[in-house]
This record gives sequence, C-alpha cells and structure tokens, in this order.
Amino acid sequence: MQDLTDFLEPINVYELNNDEGYTDGQFAKHISIYEGELPDLEGIDIVLAGILESRGNSFLQQTNDAANAIRRQLYQLNYWHKDTRIADIGNIKPGASLNDSYAAIKTVLDELLQLGKTVVFLGGSHDATLAQYYAYRDKNQQVEVTCVDALIDLRGESPIRSENFLLDLLTGEPNLVKHYNHIAFQSYFVHPRMLETMDKLRFDCYRVGAVSAEIEEMEPILRNTNMLSFDISAIKYSDAPSNKQCPNGLTGIEACMLTRFAGMSQNLSSIGFYGYNPNNDTDELTAKQISQMLWYFIDGKSRSKQEALLEDRHNFNEYHTAFAEVDTVFLQSKKTSRWWMQMPDKKFIACSYLDYVKASNNEIPERWLRVQERN
Repeated sequence: MQDLTDFLEPINVYELNNDEGYTDGQFAKHISIYEGELPDLEGIDIVLAGILESRGNSFLQQTNDAANAIRRQLYQLNYWHKDTRIADIGNIKPGASLNDSYAAIKTVLDELLQLGKTVVFLGGSHDATLAQYYAYRDKNQQVEVTCVDALIDLRGESPIRSENFLLDLLTGEPNLVKHYNHIAFQSYFVHPRMLETMDKLRFDCYRVGAVSAEIEEMEPILRNTNMLSFDISAIKYSDAPSNKQCPNGLTGIEACMLTRFAGMSQNLSSIGFYGYNPNNDTDELTAKQISQMLWYFIDGKSRSKQEALLEDRHNFNEYHTAFAEVDTVFLQSKKTSRWWMQMPDKKFIACSYLDYVKASNNEIPERWLRVQERN
C-alpha cells in the first residue's frame, strides 16, 4: 500500500471543539482519527477524508474549511452504530494545480478501494466527482454513477469546472460509466435539449418534485449505485443556508433519507458531499445538515450488514408473476423488506414494491423497460 501520509494533513481534534473535549457517547470518542499517525485501517468499514480544493467552483480562495466545519458538527453527534467502524484520515492536501488535486484525490481513493473500504469525501467543489470517478476508471472498473444535484453540470460553454465536469465524466475515453442517474434536478435550471440528450443516452434523470413525491422509488437506484456524488445545491436554502442558488429543493429530511438509502447499498463504495462553502453558511447549519446526512449514511451501512445474499432464498419471499407475456420472479427480503426483480437474462435487479404491484396488474414496470432498453 502506498504511504498515504504524503497526501494527507492530520486533524487537531480538540481545536475543532475549542478544547472543550467530548463525552463518551460522542462520535469523536468512537472513531479512529489521524492526529499523530495514520490510524490502522484493519477492520474499518468507512473511511472519511476531507477535500480542501475549491478552485473548480471559482471560489476566490484555493481552499476552504468545509471539511473541518462538517467534522465540528459530526464529532458532536451521538454514536449509535457499534457494528460499523469508522476512521477519519484527515484532509487531502491541495496540489499546485486543480489537476494535481484531482490526482491526489484519485490516489487516496484508489488505495482505499483496494483495501475494500467505503470512502466518504467531505468538502470540495462538485467537480471533485471527476477525481472520484478516475479512481474506478484507472482500475478498469465499470461503475453506475449517481449525482444528486439541482443542476446538470453539462454546460460546455462555461469556464467554471464544476459547471461542465459531467462532459468529461460521461463522454471521456475510455468510458467506464455503465449507467448514470441524476436525482433532484430542478427543471428551470436545465435546458430541455439537455434532458433529451440524457434520455437518448438511456440515462435516468429525476425531477425534484418526483423525488419528493415518491422518495422510496430512489432506494433501488441508490442500491445499484457504485459511486454517489451529492451537491449541496440540491437542498433548499432554508435547510442548507450555504446554498445561495436554490430557494427550492430537497428538504433536509429527504436528503437524509437518500443518504440512508445509499448507505444500505452493498454496491456503493464511495460518496462525496460537495459544494459546501462555509463562508456562505449561517451558524454552520449546512455543516450540521451534512453531518446528519452522514449519520444516516452510517445508519444505512449498519443496516446493510443485516441483508442476506440473494442466493439464500430461504431469507426471501418469492413471487411469480407475468406481465405483457413475460414471466418473471420478484424477491422480497424477509430482513429488510427490499425488493428485487428478475430480468429476461435471469439476473435480478433492485426494484420497489411499486414495480411488483404494476407487474401484478399486467403493466410493464418502467424500471424493467429502462434496463431492457440499455441491454
């Protein structure tokens, strides 16, 4: 394993809490933190890493204190999930250029993925998603990518990296994006032709209103996801005051539900919380929001350990049904109540109870149709 200390800055824990210390029940007392030396990652489930780089968002400063602001709130939360072990390896040092910072983020993630860890990035502008993806691409690993964002960052005419990075992610060669999902976009921020293009590419985009109306339908999407990128602009201003762009958006509770769904995924190996600028925040309310989203991500991770393998059929209820002359099988977990649907190639994909209801009424589930179109 490469020596990650070349890329990382340690944390001064008590500086985050004004030397007041922490109680026995709080996070800071239960996680391994890079203070003097890098913690032993043996047996660790989730690794936290801060990103200081913000030049991709055209902030005047090269770095900001987003990661430590989030830690300040996270470390004070109560620790509930003793079956899920967590390490915080500090902040990734920014490079001389934006691309140097990407290289450092990619290197750190690559090393942690090789160790089988689930990695959480705190801070950084949304274009850091590219560096997150490059770690998988360089491993030649196909990935299903999901972004939660009010905008779709495909503005090729924009000089701001965080507004155009999806062009490289979705069209760069070699391309190992197996599928792309976009959750919680706001229509007035997106040109209609952009959505038409995404649809032609068989990518799935979900308007914020549809997400709020049927948020449980997002769980199967996140269950299939390998890497998740969450831009704070997706959360409405009143729940995340650092987001100066959007008065509307996801509520704080909905954002927590999405990250809990992500934590429950046994496929997801990295998540980034991006776009938070503490200089725009009010009383660190956005940092508190992100810390609580992370708490729910950990809650989901703990719950995912309870899930049985699909091969262990005695742990599932099995339902045989037919729609449009297609015979298929639905499985429902006895442990978590989640659903899977069998495709014509006999493989099972994550689905929802609504998909089962539609199939039982002889309707073709939209999820089934979209997967068939991509095959």
